[in-house]
Amino acid sequence: MLDVDEVIEGLSKLSYEEGLAYWIKSERGEAEFYRQLAERARNLGLSKSLVEAFEKLSRDSERHAKELTRLFRESYSKEPESDLPPIEVLPVIEKFERADQVGEVLKTAMESELIAMNAYKTLAEKVEDPKLKELYFRLATVEKTHYEALKREYERLGD
Repeated sequence: MLDVDEVIEGLSKLSYEEGLAYWIKSERGEAEFYRQLAERARNLGLSKSLVEAFEKLSRDSERHAKELTRLFRESYSKEPESDLPPIEVLPVIEKFERADQVGEVLKTAMESELIAMNAYKTLAEKVEDPKLKELYFRLATVEKTHYEALKREYERLGD
């Protein structure tokens, strides 16, 4: 299991360039994660709304990754690389084998997004570099929107 405190400690030592590379890697991972969740939900015959929510989260993450990669290349004339594991991508795909597990999967994904949001807020308050501070606040905001989208789908399950 991922040690969030360890990742926060590692992230707090990054430069802006390294933080941006980390964000790009995280967005790419999230795009794939939500693409796989959408595919699994579709294969299990779950609601169109749920499939579309996962697909939208995947597209949003992919779009963020592309925009940030372009910014990174323009700023640093190289490809972004990061060795730190993304906070928000948890191995829940393997647990999602039956339609009746969707509530558990959504709860786990929501928890993951909340952990990431809180970690990025902590980092924003911890780092001194104003650009890095802003980067982490933006990351926290992105994770909050992901959490809210998942929460809406979770609440629909109860309806």
